[in-house]
Amino acid sequence: MSHIENSEEYKGLTVNQGVEQPPMVNPYITRRVKRRQLSVNDYVEGILAGNRSILSQAVTLVESLLPEHHTIAQEVIEKCLPHAGKSIRLGITGVPGAGKSTFIEALGTYLCKEQNHKLAVLAIDPSSERSKGSILGDKTRMEELSIAENAFIRPSPSAGSLGGVARKTRESIILCEAAGFDTIFVETVGVGQSETAMHSMVDFFLLIQLAGTGDELQGIKRGIMEMADGITINKCDGNNIEKAQLAKRQFQNALHLFPMPESGWAPQVTTCSAFHHINIPEVWKMVTDYVAFTNKNGYFDYRRNQQSKYWMYETIDEYLRTSFYNNPTIEDLLKQYENMVNNNEMTSFAAAHKLLDTYNQIR
Repeated sequence: MSHIENSEEYKGLTVNQGVEQPPMVNPYITRRVKRRQLSVNDYVEGILAGNRSILSQAVTLVESLLPEHHTIAQEVIEKCLPHAGKSIRLGITGVPGAGKSTFIEALGTYLCKEQNHKLAVLAIDPSSERSKGSILGDKTRMEELSIAENAFIRPSPSAGSLGGVARKTRESIILCEAAGFDTIFVETVGVGQSETAMHSMVDFFLLIQLAGTGDELQGIKRGIMEMADGITINKCDGNNIEKAQLAKRQFQNALHLFPMPESGWAPQVTTCSAFHHINIPEVWKMVTDYVAFTNKNGYFDYRRNQQSKYWMYETIDEYLRTSFYNNPTIEDLLKQYENMVNNNEMTSFAAAHKLLDTYNQIR
């Protein structure tokens, strides 16, 4: 190739040889091998062997919205079901800022390192409205627990659907139990509708509170405290000890006003400091005392059976709802009936009945 600088008029110009350019692709990088698609048996064998990588892939499969993934996930769950059910399921909730993640790390570290338990933490994180991804990321807030050999932490974005996430969390519990985890923590985003869903899948419902929250939380206390099997007042340290002890007495008095739970267990109140690891064993003792008490009177198995029945009906409701709204004919008619309702040409109830009648005829 001739260059202008090599012409006669540029005789005095010396052009040095350029540096040979290296190849664009690093020769030391090995070609990425495409991951083989696992079969149902591969998933089941990996889970039963305690393979965390395969367990994570299976949970991702459960959370997937793709129909083909849903089919495989259900087969995996069915085959894992006989190996599940042998754990203590602890639901943990509390007001925002109560220190749930710090508490989970403190209790989880105690169970893993001092009690030799295998712990799985399923945390339902709030979702980004844009990406629908998890925005808190509990793994980043549980530095010590996340590196423990016998701990498995899995945050799941709520993606705006608490019911769907709750069902998938329950299915993930089955997979974790089949993988050999004897203790399951389920943490929710805060106080609200998610607690009702969580209550229907755990054995012990623990409410984490703070001292000095004031009367503005009376509504929360009433709704959530009726479901709580135990309450712990966190951040009981330093100058906050007296306030925490006062809050403990107040919560104990409030619990006496509620009817006795169906389990026959009188909910207890403890104090702790998750940050300083104070009274953490006492909180766990409250949980194990409850499990022993309900196993003795038969309520433990009764509650598990009731929960299974509840989720059967929830799954039916969800399937019917999805089937109805995803039907092409119904999708076309919905807008039409919406306009008729908005223009007062038809009542909401009449429009709903007509849509349901149409759906039943085309099925």
